[in-house]
Amino acid sequence: MVFEHPLPLALLTFALALGLELLSRRGRNTLPLYRRHLLLWSLFLLASLGWGLRAPRPVAAFVAGALGSLSALSLSCLPFLRSRGLRGFAWQRGTEQRPDPERPLILVADAHWGEELTGLREATLAHPDADWLFLGDIFDLWVGLPGMETEAQRSFLWWVRERRHLGRWVGFWMGNREYALDSLASHFDLMGEGIGGALPKEGLAWEHGDLINGRDWRYRVWNLVSRSGFFWLGGRLLPAAWVKGRLMKLEKAMRTVNQEYRLQFPREAFRSAAQEQPEASFITGHFHTYEVEANGTALPWAHEGRFMLWHERRVQPLR
Repeated sequence: MVFEHPLPLALLTFALALGLELLSRRGRNTLPLYRRHLLLWSLFLLASLGWGLRAPRPVAAFVAGALGSLSALSLSCLPFLRSRGLRGFAWQRGTEQRPDPERPLILVADAHWGEELTGLREATLAHPDADWLFLGDIFDLWVGLPGMETEAQRSFLWWVRERRHLGRWVGFWMGNREYALDSLASHFDLMGEGIGGALPKEGLAWEHGDLINGRDWRYRVWNLVSRSGFFWLGGRLLPAAWVKGRLMKLEKAMRTVNQEYRLQFPREAFRSAAQEQPEASFITGHFHTYEVEANGTALPWAHEGRFMLWHERRVQPLR
């Protein structure tokens, strides 16, 4: 029987875990990858424990099941390192339709706020009827773990509640400086991460932009590791101040890695990503520069309150 020897059990759990993970990518996911993997691995740990009780060597059986499933889940992430076929790695919750598509939609990309929400109050007062879409990197760092929320982040969430209470639509698509924020999804009308963001009925599609350049495989490794279940578990178990300090140092270090991919706008890769959805206007943040390629627009850095606007199916500066 398979339970009598560790190797067949490892192969069985490997095949089952890989099959379940790949099957989960065929539809639209509402759970981030790290939660899916933690859930699947927990199920296989429990199954391995049960199988181990029936095996001659229970510890070996348990270890085989645990390693087999963990290896499968890790291997399933290999396409993330270079491919643009990333929809199976993305997730989102909420509604892809605004109550009134005729209302202006203010676009905020890469605000990188610290303690001040620069430009937010002024734009709100100037455009009280507008909806809002945030395309990631709202703060220098935003980690959804206990004890790591700042006063500015609490103020921002209060602002979101006020906007939605007044009937405004507020969307948030996570960037490379947001971690484990899926627990806040109920605060927004639409929240997601990865590729595939859209308001289909308005012909608008987006992503943050950090996954545009498939050649920057080192960043993709960092993206996978820093958003893995192990990082999340470590963040839950270790002191919040220590975790935040380490993440800030790692983020700073990543800014100096692969400079050849960061100093120049990846024009060809951006054009290719935009033309994956030729019928839509495609927008990103991330690049901190205003660029237009084919049907795609990279939005400028919003650090000084430089917001953009989607209105009458056009992307334009906010006046």
